[in-house]
Amino acid sequence: MGKPTGFMEYERLDRSYAPVADRVTHYQEFVIPPSEDQLQIQGARCMDCGIPFCHQGCPVNNIIPEWNDLVYRNDWETALEVLHSTNNFPEVTGRICPAPCQESCTLNLQDEPVTIKTIECAIVDKGWEEGWIKPLIPEHRTGKRVAVAGSGPAGMACAQQLARAGHDVVVYEKADRIGGLLRYGIPDFKLNKTLLDRRVAQMRAEGVEFHVNTCVGEDVSVEELREEFDALVLAGGSEKPRDLPVPGRDLDGVYFAMQFLTANSRMVQAVPGAEEGFISAEGKHVVVIGGGDTGSDCVGTSTRHGAASITQLELMPRPPEKEVKELTWPDWPNKMRTSTSQEEGCERMWEVLTKEFIDDGNGHVKALRCVKVQWDRDDEGNWQMSEVAGSEFELKADLVTLAMGFVHPVHKGMIEQAGVELDPRGNVKGSTEGEKSYATSVEGLFAAGDMRRGQSLVVWAIREGRQCARSVDEYLMGHSNLPRNYSPLSA
Repeated sequence: MGKPTGFMEYERLDRSYAPVADRVTHYQEFVIPPSEDQLQIQGARCMDCGIPFCHQGCPVNNIIPEWNDLVYRNDWETALEVLHSTNNFPEVTGRICPAPCQESCTLNLQDEPVTIKTIECAIVDKGWEEGWIKPLIPEHRTGKRVAVAGSGPAGMACAQQLARAGHDVVVYEKADRIGGLLRYGIPDFKLNKTLLDRRVAQMRAEGVEFHVNTCVGEDVSVEELREEFDALVLAGGSEKPRDLPVPGRDLDGVYFAMQFLTANSRMVQAVPGAEEGFISAEGKHVVVIGGGDTGSDCVGTSTRHGAASITQLELMPRPPEKEVKELTWPDWPNKMRTSTSQEEGCERMWEVLTKEFIDDGNGHVKALRCVKVQWDRDDEGNWQMSEVAGSEFELKADLVTLAMGFVHPVHKGMIEQAGVELDPRGNVKGSTEGEKSYATSVEGLFAAGDMRRGQSLVVWAIREGRQCARSVDEYLMGHSNLPRNYSPLSA
Protein backbone atom coordinates (compact mmCIF):
# COMPACT_ATOMS: atom_id res chain seq x y z
CA MET A 1 0.00 0.00 0.00
CA GLY A 2 1.19 3.51 -0.68
CA LYS A 3 4.64 3.66 -2.23
CA PRO A 4 6.68 0.57 -1.27
CA THR A 5 9.77 2.67 -0.64
CA GLY A 6 7.91 5.76 0.60
CA PHE A 7 8.71 5.21 4.26
CA MET A 8 12.42 5.37 3.37
CA GLU A 9 12.12 8.39 1.10
CA TYR A 10 9.79 10.73 3.00
CA GLU A 11 10.07 12.15 6.49
CA ARG A 12 7.10 11.91 8.82
CA LEU A 13 4.95 15.04 8.96
CA ASP A 14 1.95 15.52 11.23
CA ARG A 15 -0.54 18.26 12.03
CA SER A 16 0.62 21.26 14.02
CA TYR A 17 -1.16 23.63 16.39
CA ALA A 18 -1.73 27.36 16.68
CA PRO A 19 0.54 29.07 19.25
CA VAL A 20 -0.59 28.70 22.84
CA ALA A 21 -0.92 32.44 23.35
CA ASP A 22 -3.42 32.61 20.49
CA ARG A 23 -5.52 29.51 21.05
CA VAL A 24 -6.22 29.97 24.77
CA THR A 25 -8.18 33.13 23.98
CA HIS A 26 -11.04 31.24 22.27
CA TYR A 27 -12.92 27.95 22.08
CA GLN A 28 -12.39 27.19 18.38
CA GLU A 29 -10.37 24.26 17.08
CA PHE A 30 -6.71 25.18 16.66
CA VAL A 31 -5.26 22.32 14.62
CA ILE A 32 -3.25 23.29 11.53
CA PRO A 33 -3.46 20.39 9.06
CA PRO A 34 -0.82 19.66 6.40
CA SER A 35 -1.60 20.58 2.80
CA GLU A 36 -3.15 18.05 0.43
CA ASP A 37 0.19 17.61 -1.35
CA GLN A 38 1.89 16.94 1.96
CA LEU A 39 -0.80 14.45 2.93
CA GLN A 40 -0.37 12.57 -0.34
CA ILE A 41 3.29 12.14 0.53
CA GLN A 42 2.35 10.97 4.03
CA GLY A 43 -0.02 8.42 2.47
CA ALA A 44 2.93 7.15 0.44
CA ARG A 45 4.74 6.31 3.69
CA CYS A 46 2.26 3.48 4.36
CA MET A 47 4.55 0.56 3.60
CA ASP A 48 3.55 -2.85 2.25
CA CYS A 49 4.13 -4.33 5.71
CA GLY A 50 2.50 -7.70 5.03
CA ILE A 51 0.43 -7.79 8.20
CA PRO A 52 -1.35 -4.44 8.76
CA PHE A 53 -1.36 -4.37 12.55
CA CYS A 54 -3.15 -1.02 12.35
CA HIS A 55 -6.33 -2.99 11.51
CA GLN A 56 -6.25 -4.70 14.90
CA GLY A 57 -5.13 -1.55 16.64
CA CYS A 58 -8.24 0.29 15.43
CA PRO A 59 -11.43 -0.72 17.32
CA VAL A 60 -13.58 -0.21 14.19
CA ASN A 61 -11.01 -2.07 12.07
CA ASN A 62 -10.53 0.83 9.68
CA ILE A 63 -9.12 -0.32 6.34
CA ILE A 64 -6.18 2.00 6.77
CA PRO A 65 -3.61 0.90 4.16
CA GLU A 66 -6.23 1.09 1.41
CA TRP A 67 -7.26 4.67 2.08
CA ASN A 68 -3.66 5.72 2.64
CA ASP A 69 -2.88 4.34 -0.81
CA LEU A 70 -5.87 6.12 -2.35
CA VAL A 71 -4.80 9.45 -0.84
CA TYR A 72 -1.30 8.90 -2.19
CA ARG A 73 -2.85 8.37 -5.65
CA ASN A 74 -5.04 11.48 -5.23
CA ASP A 75 -8.30 9.47 -5.28
CA TRP A 76 -9.84 11.18 -2.25
CA GLU A 77 -13.45 10.32 -3.05
CA THR A 78 -12.80 6.58 -3.13
CA ALA A 79 -10.72 6.97 0.04
CA LEU A 80 -13.80 8.49 1.66
CA GLU A 81 -15.95 5.53 0.59
CA VAL A 82 -13.47 3.10 2.14
CA LEU A 83 -13.26 5.17 5.32
CA HIS A 84 -17.05 5.37 5.67
CA SER A 85 -17.38 1.62 5.14
CA THR A 86 -16.04 1.12 8.66
CA ASN A 87 -16.70 4.36 10.51
CA ASN A 88 -19.86 6.47 10.63
CA PHE A 89 -18.20 9.54 12.13
CA PRO A 90 -14.53 9.78 11.08
CA GLU A 91 -14.59 13.56 11.54
CA VAL A 92 -14.99 12.82 15.26
CA THR A 93 -12.40 10.07 15.61
CA GLY A 94 -10.04 12.03 13.36
CA ARG A 95 -10.05 14.72 16.03
CA ILE A 96 -10.43 13.13 19.45
CA CYS A 97 -9.37 9.48 19.12
CA PRO A 98 -6.03 8.69 20.83
CA ALA A 99 -5.17 6.72 17.65
CA PRO A 100 -4.24 3.24 18.88
CA CYS A 101 -3.84 2.43 15.17
CA GLN A 102 -0.71 4.59 15.05
CA GLU A 103 0.77 2.80 18.04
CA SER A 104 0.22 -0.45 16.10
CA CYS A 105 1.78 0.84 12.89
CA THR A 106 4.85 -1.16 11.85
CA LEU A 107 6.78 2.07 11.39
CA ASN A 108 6.15 2.86 15.07
CA LEU A 109 8.90 0.35 15.82
CA GLN A 110 11.15 3.25 14.82
CA ASP A 111 8.90 5.90 16.41
CA GLU A 112 7.81 7.18 13.00
CA PRO A 113 4.30 5.78 12.45
CA VAL A 114 2.21 6.85 9.48
CA THR A 115 0.11 9.89 10.43
CA ILE A 116 -3.09 7.85 10.17
CA LYS A 117 -5.28 10.08 12.31
CA THR A 118 -4.37 13.23 10.38
CA ILE A 119 -5.00 11.55 7.02
CA GLU A 120 -8.34 10.17 8.26
CA CYS A 121 -9.46 13.64 9.36
CA ALA A 122 -8.37 15.19 6.07
CA ILE A 123 -10.30 12.62 4.02
CA VAL A 124 -13.63 13.27 5.71
CA ASP A 125 -13.13 17.04 5.92
CA LYS A 126 -12.48 17.11 2.17
CA GLY A 127 -15.56 14.95 1.67
CA TRP A 128 -17.75 17.56 3.35
CA GLU A 129 -16.05 20.43 1.52
CA GLU A 130 -16.55 18.77 -1.87
CA GLY A 131 -20.16 17.77 -1.18
CA TRP A 132 -19.43 14.07 -1.52
CA ILE A 133 -21.17 13.19 1.76
CA LYS A 134 -24.89 12.83 1.19
CA PRO A 135 -27.75 11.03 2.94
CA LEU A 136 -27.92 7.31 2.15
CA ILE A 137 -31.66 6.77 1.93
CA PRO A 138 -32.78 3.11 1.81
CA GLU A 139 -34.67 1.96 -1.27
CA HIS A 140 -37.14 -0.08 0.79
CA ARG A 141 -38.71 0.27 4.24
CA THR A 142 -39.16 -2.76 6.47
CA GLY A 143 -42.04 -1.44 8.53
CA LYS A 144 -40.10 -2.31 11.72
CA ARG A 145 -39.64 0.36 14.39
CA VAL A 146 -36.62 0.70 16.66
CA ALA A 147 -36.11 3.06 19.61
CA VAL A 148 -32.60 4.10 20.62
CA ALA A 149 -32.11 5.55 24.10
CA GLY A 150 -29.12 7.88 24.03
CA SER A 151 -27.59 9.97 21.25
CA GLY A 152 -23.91 9.54 22.00
CA PRO A 153 -21.58 7.89 19.49
CA ALA A 154 -22.96 4.38 20.14
CA GLY A 155 -26.59 5.43 19.85
CA MET A 156 -25.93 7.60 16.79
CA ALA A 157 -23.96 4.91 14.95
CA CYS A 158 -26.58 2.29 15.78
CA ALA A 159 -29.44 4.53 14.68
CA GLN A 160 -27.80 5.47 11.39
CA GLN A 161 -27.04 1.86 10.48
CA LEU A 162 -30.58 0.73 11.31
CA ALA A 163 -32.11 3.57 9.30
CA ARG A 164 -29.98 2.63 6.31
CA ALA A 165 -31.26 -0.93 6.66
CA GLY A 166 -34.78 0.44 6.14
CA HIS A 167 -36.11 0.51 9.70
CA ASP A 168 -37.97 3.43 11.27
CA VAL A 169 -35.66 4.69 14.01
CA VAL A 170 -36.43 7.10 16.82
CA VAL A 171 -33.62 8.42 19.05
CA TYR A 172 -34.43 9.69 22.55
CA GLU A 173 -32.00 12.11 24.20
CA LYS A 174 -32.44 13.50 27.71
CA ALA A 175 -30.43 16.67 26.98
CA ASP A 176 -31.67 19.59 24.91
CA ARG A 177 -29.38 18.83 21.96
CA ILE A 178 -28.20 15.68 20.19
CA GLY A 179 -24.72 14.25 20.66
CA GLY A 180 -24.44 12.91 24.21
CA LEU A 181 -20.92 13.22 25.58
CA LEU A 182 -19.73 14.61 22.25
CA ARG A 183 -22.08 17.59 22.57
CA TYR A 184 -21.40 18.91 26.06
CA GLY A 185 -18.72 16.66 27.57
CA ILE A 186 -15.94 17.33 25.06
CA PRO A 187 -14.85 20.99 24.83
CA ASP A 188 -15.53 22.88 21.62
CA PHE A 189 -11.83 23.61 21.14
CA LYS A 190 -11.34 19.88 20.59
CA LEU A 191 -14.55 19.20 18.63
CA ASN A 192 -16.52 21.90 16.84
CA LYS A 193 -20.22 21.10 17.27
CA THR A 194 -21.13 22.01 13.68
CA LEU A 195 -19.62 18.60 12.90
CA LEU A 196 -22.38 16.98 14.95
CA ASP A 197 -25.09 19.22 13.53
CA ARG A 198 -24.42 18.24 9.94
CA ARG A 199 -24.38 14.53 10.81
CA VAL A 200 -27.71 14.94 12.58
CA ALA A 201 -29.05 16.66 9.46
CA GLN A 202 -27.80 13.77 7.35
CA MET A 203 -29.47 11.25 9.66
CA ARG A 204 -32.76 13.15 9.63
CA ALA A 205 -32.72 12.96 5.82
CA GLU A 206 -32.10 9.22 6.12
CA GLY A 207 -35.25 8.89 8.20
CA VAL A 208 -34.01 9.03 11.80
CA GLU A 209 -36.35 10.88 14.15
CA PHE A 210 -34.87 12.68 17.16
CA HIS A 211 -36.59 13.55 20.43
CA VAL A 212 -34.62 15.82 22.81
CA ASN A 213 -35.45 16.71 26.42
CA THR A 214 -36.83 13.19 26.72
CA CYS A 215 -35.32 10.97 29.39
CA VAL A 216 -36.19 7.31 28.99
CA GLY A 217 -37.28 6.09 32.40
CA GLU A 218 -38.71 9.48 33.38
CA ASP A 219 -40.42 11.31 30.52
CA VAL A 220 -41.26 8.09 28.73
CA SER A 221 -41.21 4.65 30.33
CA VAL A 222 -39.42 1.58 29.05
CA GLU A 223 -42.74 -0.26 28.99
CA GLU A 224 -44.25 2.39 26.71
CA LEU A 225 -41.35 2.04 24.29
CA ARG A 226 -41.56 -1.73 24.32
CA GLU A 227 -45.23 -1.54 23.39
CA GLU A 228 -44.65 0.98 20.61
CA PHE A 229 -41.43 -0.39 19.07
CA ASP A 230 -40.22 -3.75 17.80
CA ALA A 231 -36.84 -3.34 19.51
CA LEU A 232 -35.18 -1.00 22.00
CA VAL A 233 -31.46 -0.21 22.17
CA LEU A 234 -30.01 1.03 25.46
CA ALA A 235 -27.10 3.34 24.60
CA GLY A 236 -27.12 5.80 27.47
CA GLY A 237 -23.42 5.68 28.27
CA SER A 238 -21.60 5.25 31.58
CA GLU A 239 -22.56 8.33 33.57
CA LYS A 240 -22.09 7.41 37.22
CA PRO A 241 -18.89 9.29 38.15
CA ARG A 242 -16.32 7.89 40.54
CA ASP A 243 -16.53 9.98 43.70
CA LEU A 244 -13.98 10.87 46.35
CA PRO A 245 -15.71 10.36 49.73
CA VAL A 246 -13.29 12.17 52.01
CA PRO A 247 -13.98 14.85 54.65
CA GLY A 248 -15.09 18.12 53.08
CA ARG A 249 -16.43 16.52 49.91
CA ASP A 250 -19.69 18.48 50.25
CA LEU A 251 -17.97 21.89 50.34
CA ASP A 252 -18.83 24.46 47.71
CA GLY A 253 -16.27 24.57 44.93
CA VAL A 254 -15.88 20.80 44.61
CA TYR A 255 -17.50 19.46 41.44
CA PHE A 256 -17.55 16.40 39.28
CA ALA A 257 -15.63 17.11 36.07
CA MET A 258 -18.72 16.71 33.89
CA GLN A 259 -20.57 19.34 35.92
CA PHE A 260 -17.79 21.79 35.15
CA LEU A 261 -17.31 20.83 31.49
CA THR A 262 -21.00 20.64 30.63
CA ALA A 263 -21.71 24.03 32.20
CA ASN A 264 -18.90 25.58 30.18
CA SER A 265 -19.92 23.92 26.91
CA ARG A 266 -23.47 25.17 27.31
CA MET A 267 -22.14 28.71 27.67
CA VAL A 268 -19.86 28.38 24.66
CA GLN A 269 -22.71 27.00 22.58
CA ALA A 270 -25.02 29.82 23.73
CA VAL A 271 -27.66 27.54 25.20
CA PRO A 272 -30.47 29.68 26.67
CA GLY A 273 -30.19 29.87 30.46
CA ALA A 274 -26.61 28.55 30.52
CA GLU A 275 -25.45 31.49 32.64
CA GLU A 276 -27.34 30.16 35.67
CA GLY A 277 -25.29 26.98 35.95
CA PHE A 278 -21.95 28.32 34.75
CA ILE A 279 -18.90 27.45 36.89
CA SER A 280 -16.08 29.94 36.41
CA ALA A 281 -12.41 29.25 37.09
CA GLU A 282 -11.39 32.84 36.46
CA GLY A 283 -8.82 34.02 38.97
CA LYS A 284 -9.08 30.78 40.95
CA HIS A 285 -6.56 28.19 42.05
CA VAL A 286 -7.83 25.08 40.28
CA VAL A 287 -7.03 21.50 41.22
CA VAL A 288 -7.99 18.72 38.83
CA ILE A 289 -8.02 15.27 40.42
CA GLY A 290 -7.48 12.68 37.70
CA GLY A 291 -4.84 12.47 35.00
CA GLY A 292 -6.86 11.23 32.02
CA ASP A 293 -8.52 12.92 29.05
CA THR A 294 -11.40 14.33 31.09
CA GLY A 295 -8.96 15.87 33.53
CA SER A 296 -7.03 17.32 30.63
CA ASP A 297 -10.24 18.90 29.30
CA CYS A 298 -10.76 20.52 32.70
CA VAL A 299 -7.23 21.93 32.46
CA GLY A 300 -7.78 23.41 28.99
CA THR A 301 -11.12 24.89 29.99
CA SER A 302 -9.71 26.42 33.18
CA THR A 303 -6.87 27.97 31.19
CA ARG A 304 -9.36 29.65 28.87
CA HIS A 305 -11.28 30.97 31.88
CA GLY A 306 -8.14 32.66 33.17
CA ALA A 307 -7.40 30.54 36.23
CA ALA A 308 -4.75 31.83 38.64
CA SER A 309 -3.11 28.39 38.77
CA ILE A 310 -3.92 24.85 37.65
CA THR A 311 -2.62 21.67 39.27
CA GLN A 312 -3.48 18.19 38.03
CA LEU A 313 -3.15 15.30 40.45
CA GLU A 314 -2.73 11.64 39.52
CA LEU A 315 -2.81 8.73 41.96
CA MET A 316 -0.70 6.43 39.78
CA PRO A 317 3.07 6.73 39.22
CA ARG A 318 4.50 8.90 36.46
CA PRO A 319 4.70 6.77 33.31
CA PRO A 320 8.04 6.16 31.60
CA GLU A 321 9.02 8.68 28.94
CA LYS A 322 9.27 5.95 26.33
CA GLU A 323 7.90 2.43 26.08
CA VAL A 324 9.97 -0.70 25.47
CA LYS A 325 8.86 -1.60 21.95
CA GLU A 326 9.91 -5.22 22.24
CA LEU A 327 7.49 -5.70 25.14
CA THR A 328 4.52 -3.55 24.10
CA TRP A 329 4.24 -3.21 20.32
CA PRO A 330 1.72 -3.49 18.66
CA ASP A 331 -0.41 -3.00 21.78
CA TRP A 332 -1.23 0.33 23.44
CA PRO A 333 1.78 1.25 25.61
CA ASN A 334 1.94 2.91 28.97
CA LYS A 335 4.12 5.94 28.43
CA MET A 336 4.25 9.62 29.27
CA ARG A 337 1.77 11.63 27.19
CA THR A 338 1.18 15.37 27.27
CA SER A 339 -2.04 16.77 25.84
CA THR A 340 -2.39 20.13 24.13
CA SER A 341 -4.27 21.38 27.19
CA GLN A 342 -1.44 20.34 29.49
CA GLU A 343 1.04 22.04 27.17
CA GLU A 344 -0.92 25.26 27.66
CA GLY A 345 0.09 25.37 31.29
CA CYS A 346 -0.47 23.33 34.43
CA GLU A 347 1.54 21.62 37.12
CA ARG A 348 1.24 17.84 37.04
CA MET A 349 1.82 15.74 40.15
CA TRP A 350 1.90 11.95 40.34
CA GLU A 351 1.39 9.50 43.22
CA VAL A 352 -0.71 11.96 45.22
CA LEU A 353 -3.72 10.97 47.33
CA THR A 354 -6.26 13.56 48.47
CA LYS A 355 -7.17 13.03 52.13
CA GLU A 356 -9.42 16.02 52.85
CA PHE A 357 -11.00 19.15 51.40
CA ILE A 358 -10.38 22.03 53.81
CA ASP A 359 -13.15 24.52 54.65
CA ASP A 360 -12.45 28.25 54.45
CA GLY A 361 -14.86 28.78 57.35
CA ASN A 362 -17.75 29.75 55.08
CA GLY A 363 -18.53 26.38 53.57
CA HIS A 364 -16.23 26.78 50.56
CA VAL A 365 -13.09 24.81 49.78
CA LYS A 366 -9.80 26.66 50.31
CA ALA A 367 -7.24 23.85 50.11
CA LEU A 368 -6.63 20.11 49.83
CA ARG A 369 -4.79 18.01 52.37
CA CYS A 370 -2.75 15.50 50.40
CA VAL A 371 -0.17 12.79 50.93
CA LYS A 372 2.37 11.15 48.67
CA VAL A 373 1.93 7.45 48.00
CA GLN A 374 4.08 4.67 46.66
CA TRP A 375 3.24 1.48 44.78
CA ASP A 376 4.87 -1.87 45.59
CA ARG A 377 4.15 -5.46 44.67
CA ASP A 378 2.94 -7.82 47.38
CA ASP A 379 3.96 -11.46 47.77
CA GLU A 380 1.50 -12.47 45.04
CA GLY A 381 2.79 -9.90 42.58
CA ASN A 382 -0.14 -7.50 42.88
CA TRP A 383 0.46 -3.75 43.08
CA GLN A 384 -0.42 -2.25 46.46
CA MET A 385 -0.55 1.42 47.41
CA SER A 386 0.79 2.79 50.69
CA GLU A 387 1.16 6.31 52.05
CA VAL A 388 4.64 7.76 52.42
CA ALA A 389 5.20 8.68 56.06
CA GLY A 390 5.79 12.38 56.65
CA SER A 391 4.83 13.40 53.11
CA GLU A 392 1.60 15.23 53.94
CA PHE A 393 1.11 18.66 52.37
CA GLU A 394 -1.59 21.20 51.63
CA LEU A 395 -2.47 22.46 48.19
CA LYS A 396 -4.33 25.75 47.72
CA ALA A 397 -7.62 25.32 45.86
CA ASP A 398 -10.67 27.51 45.20
CA LEU A 399 -12.09 25.14 42.59
CA VAL A 400 -11.72 21.35 42.43
CA THR A 401 -12.88 19.05 39.65
CA LEU A 402 -13.11 15.30 40.17
CA ALA A 403 -12.07 13.62 36.92
CA MET A 404 -11.50 10.07 38.10
CA GLY A 405 -13.63 8.29 35.55
CA PHE A 406 -17.01 6.60 35.66
CA VAL A 407 -17.97 3.41 37.46
CA HIS A 408 -21.06 2.29 35.52
CA PRO A 409 -24.28 3.61 33.96
CA VAL A 410 -26.89 5.28 36.11
CA HIS A 411 -29.22 2.52 37.28
CA LYS A 412 -32.15 4.63 38.45
CA GLY A 413 -34.83 5.08 35.85
CA MET A 414 -34.26 3.36 32.52
CA ILE A 415 -32.16 0.39 33.62
CA GLU A 416 -34.29 -0.33 36.67
CA GLN A 417 -37.46 -0.15 34.58
CA ALA A 418 -35.95 -2.37 31.90
CA GLY A 419 -35.17 -5.06 34.45
CA VAL A 420 -32.06 -6.15 32.55
CA GLU A 421 -29.35 -8.25 34.12
CA LEU A 422 -26.14 -6.42 35.08
CA ASP A 423 -22.57 -7.66 35.03
CA PRO A 424 -20.37 -7.63 38.16
CA ARG A 425 -19.23 -4.08 37.37
CA GLY A 426 -22.77 -2.74 37.19
CA ASN A 427 -22.96 -2.46 33.41
CA VAL A 428 -25.81 -3.88 31.34
CA LYS A 429 -24.90 -7.50 30.65
CA GLY A 430 -24.64 -8.56 27.03
CA SER A 431 -22.23 -10.57 24.91
CA THR A 432 -20.58 -9.24 21.75
CA GLU A 433 -20.48 -12.61 20.01
CA GLY A 434 -22.91 -15.34 19.04
CA GLU A 435 -26.54 -15.35 17.95
CA LYS A 436 -27.61 -13.01 20.73
CA SER A 437 -24.76 -10.52 20.56
CA TYR A 438 -25.60 -7.20 22.19
CA ALA A 439 -28.91 -8.63 23.41
CA THR A 440 -29.77 -8.10 27.06
CA SER A 441 -31.53 -10.59 29.32
CA VAL A 442 -34.88 -9.07 28.28
CA GLU A 443 -36.39 -10.04 24.94
CA GLY A 444 -36.20 -7.26 22.34
CA LEU A 445 -33.84 -5.10 24.39
CA PHE A 446 -30.25 -4.54 23.28
CA ALA A 447 -27.35 -2.58 24.77
CA ALA A 448 -24.29 -0.95 23.20
CA GLY A 449 -21.46 1.41 24.03
CA ASP A 450 -20.30 2.41 27.49
CA MET A 451 -23.61 1.28 29.00
CA ARG A 452 -22.63 -2.28 28.08
CA ARG A 453 -18.81 -2.32 28.04
CA GLY A 454 -18.09 0.37 30.64
CA GLN A 455 -16.23 3.65 30.24
CA SER A 456 -14.23 3.54 27.05
CA LEU A 457 -13.21 5.42 23.89
CA VAL A 458 -15.55 7.07 21.38
CA VAL A 459 -14.20 4.76 18.68
CA TRP A 460 -15.22 1.72 20.76
CA ALA A 461 -18.71 3.19 21.12
CA ILE A 462 -18.99 3.57 17.35
CA ARG A 463 -17.90 -0.04 16.91
CA GLU A 464 -20.47 -1.26 19.42
CA GLY A 465 -23.25 0.82 17.89
CA ARG A 466 -22.56 -0.59 14.44
CA GLN A 467 -22.32 -4.18 15.63
CA CYS A 468 -25.43 -3.79 17.76
CA ALA A 469 -27.32 -2.48 14.72
CA ARG A 470 -26.53 -5.66 12.81
CA SER A 471 -27.75 -7.78 15.72
CA VAL A 472 -31.00 -5.79 15.94
CA ASP A 473 -31.47 -6.11 12.17
CA GLU A 474 -30.99 -9.89 12.38
CA TYR A 475 -33.44 -10.07 15.28
CA LEU A 476 -36.09 -8.17 13.32
CA MET A 477 -35.57 -9.67 9.87
CA GLY A 478 -33.92 -13.05 10.43
CA HIS A 479 -30.85 -11.92 8.49
CA SER A 480 -28.80 -8.76 7.94
CA ASN A 481 -26.81 -7.12 5.18
CA LEU A 482 -25.21 -4.67 7.59
CA PRO A 483 -21.47 -5.23 8.07
CA ARG A 484 -20.29 -7.06 11.16
CA ASN A 485 -16.51 -7.00 10.78
CA TYR A 486 -16.24 -3.62 9.09
CA SER A 487 -15.07 -4.67 5.66
CA PRO A 488 -16.95 -4.20 2.39
CA LEU A 489 -16.52 -7.95 1.94
CA SER A 490 -18.16 -8.82 5.26
CA ALA A 491 -21.73 -7.76 4.48
